[in-house]
Amino acid sequence: MTRAGRPRGRPPASWGRAAARAPVVWGVSLVAYVVAVLHRTSLGVAGVDAVERFDVTATVLSTFVVVQVAVYAALQVPMGLLLDRLGSRRLVAGGALLMASGQLLLAFATDLGPAYVARVLIGAGDAATFISVLRLVAVWFPARRVPLYTQLTGLVGQLGQVAAAIPLAGVLHLAGWTSAFVGMGAVGVLAAVGVAVAVRDRPPGAEAPPVPRGLAAPLREVLGTPGTWLGFWSHAVTQFSTTVFVLLWGFPFLTVAQGRTPAEAGTLLTLNVVAAMLAGPVIGVLTGRHPLRRSWMVLAIAVAVAMAWAAVLVHPGPSPLWLLALFVVVLGVGGPGSAIGFDYARTSNASHRLGTATGVVNVGGFSTAVVSILVVGVVLDLAEAGGAVALSLDAFRPAFGALALPWLVGVVGVLVSRRRTRRAMAAAGVVVPPLREALARRRGTGARSGLRRSSG
Repeated sequence: MTRAGRPRGRPPASWGRAAARAPVVWGVSLVAYVVAVLHRTSLGVAGVDAVERFDVTATVLSTFVVVQVAVYAALQVPMGLLLDRLGSRRLVAGGALLMASGQLLLAFATDLGPAYVARVLIGAGDAATFISVLRLVAVWFPARRVPLYTQLTGLVGQLGQVAAAIPLAGVLHLAGWTSAFVGMGAVGVLAAVGVAVAVRDRPPGAEAPPVPRGLAAPLREVLGTPGTWLGFWSHAVTQFSTTVFVLLWGFPFLTVAQGRTPAEAGTLLTLNVVAAMLAGPVIGVLTGRHPLRRSWMVLAIAVAVAMAWAAVLVHPGPSPLWLLALFVVVLGVGGPGSAIGFDYARTSNASHRLGTATGVVNVGGFSTAVVSILVVGVVLDLAEAGGAVALSLDAFRPAFGALALPWLVGVVGVLVSRRRTRRAMAAAGVVVPPLREALARRRGTGARSGLRRSSG
């Protein structure tokens, strides 16, 4: 980098055009990601309608989302490898068309077979979107701004969750299942057209990255990097329980178990998004300013999320509205907290491996969520068989309590991979001082600064 912050080898004129076009490329791709989140979370507000339409139990309903999220998680690494070869534009546009076709199929499905195929298409298209938009951020913006724009991408994308919680729920109940999901398909097609017209894989004048030869070698290199695994576990432990809540079980928990109206539940889910949008820029700035302390942010968020779950589950009877509001706010912070994992992928791997590394990290939260969503459904059915009322608070307590096990595995994963990552950093000449030593040094610097100001 030159002193002015311009990459070496790029003509000044083309750099000016890139700086002007970057917000457009990011903005259009971001709209596509918002639509992807809308597709992803649509079944969460349509869960009760899906039970009636397909005449299924809680376990079968959970498999709809499990299939979708399992496909999403399973395709992250293949999509990352394709991303490093084909570029973001093709993957985002193609993903939007896949999700649109899935929603159109779901609109007319009345049997389980077509419904499962629809969720597979949605999961596959969704798998291509987020990691592709993150690559655009890394390519089009200066490195010092990437953590902030990564957070903003994840947060603005959650507007799709708001669209699912309020407008989609309204259309679903006013116009019916078919009209709602046909409309979803149309929105997906528009997103694909916008990306094809406005998005480009790299700025004008930028050199094309080397195309990887084969698939095994790039994947081995990424998997052999300790920072990749630190990103994987960071993403998993902060995100998975939020995904379980938002994608399927949050709306039934709030309305049936907690006795809240659909309007109150929608407002709480929206509050979850607002909390994420407010916390994200703060986490992004802190990540950029304190890259050696990212794991402490991950662990702090994980502990806060666990305490929020415990507070709601041990409360006798339905929780008061203020506690539910606090609960969804803390869960909301888990979303931007998981984006710290992508920063580990970016800083630990070569730029031409970024798609693959981001895909591996993204597997963390969603693979854990797949197992957790299914476990919650199974425990709910077992609780009902044991005498609990379907989707009651007594049934949800053990079901959500089972999330403690993947949380514990995730925390251990962060601690172990952090030790390995710091060992690799030390071998490269970067030593991370203990937190107590860093805080003592900071206090000492502050005290000396105060002495200088007082003596002056």
